[in-house]
Amino acid sequence: MSGEKKLDRKTYEKALFGLQLELVKLQEWVRSEGLKVVVIFEGRDAAGKGGVIKRITQHLNPRVCRTVALPAPTEREKSQWYFQRYIAHLPAAGEIVLFDRSWYNRAGVERVMGFCTDEEYEEFLRSCPEFERMLVRSGITLIKYWFSISDEEQERRFQSRLREPHKRWKLSPIDIESRSRWVEYSRAKDHMFAYTDIKQAPWYVVNSDVKKHARLNCIAHLISLIPYQDLTPEAIELPERKEGGSYIRPPMSDQTFVPEIYP
Repeated sequence: MSGEKKLDRKTYEKALFGLQLELVKLQEWVRSEGLKVVVIFEGRDAAGKGGVIKRITQHLNPRVCRTVALPAPTEREKSQWYFQRYIAHLPAAGEIVLFDRSWYNRAGVERVMGFCTDEEYEEFLRSCPEFERMLVRSGITLIKYWFSISDEEQERRFQSRLREPHKRWKLSPIDIESRSRWVEYSRAKDHMFAYTDIKQAPWYVVNSDVKKHARLNCIAHLISLIPYQDLTPEAIELPERKEGGSYIRPPMSDQTFVPEIYP
């Protein structure tokens, strides 16, 4: 990918806005038809999952499309059936849910870092395909993306996060530890794919070494998977404002304004 020509900013932003406009149309179709859509975003740390999710949701209605990024499970949640805490976030009719990491934590970070037992891991590999088939049979459209990034590009992004203060929150102790476990994560990913790349919910791999390309490619692909019609409403003509009549508003000096540091 590094040898390919990268999009300039103007071309990228034009293409992105065009795709985002189609996402708005898709959103209205999902709402109108009562569809239930789940999109899973997985991949290595710094692979660009969050950036794609931000561009998808940028112009969408949060009441229709929402992002789920769950923290580490509580002690109570650890005692539940593994999939239980994710089920509460599944969509109702007319909703789209984007999972920024998902139940696949068990096959990735939990497996590599030793946060689950061998028995729990093996049970996940057995039950996950059946769980997902059940979701699909229930009427949920389930789409799964894996963001693939090279070792060199991940290292470059880690170093960028260390240099730039506004990005340092993105680096957790787990992220740092993952740098020394590249092979283990690769093995875990390959094993996961062998069990969970099923016909009813296949994995789609996004080459994410170039962020702009990855965002456009992923969004374009997502749009292509759900047939939709353009339900954009006709332009609305605003009526004339009515006069206030005898009502007199209180003086502006009675209100507390935010200081205009940037007038």
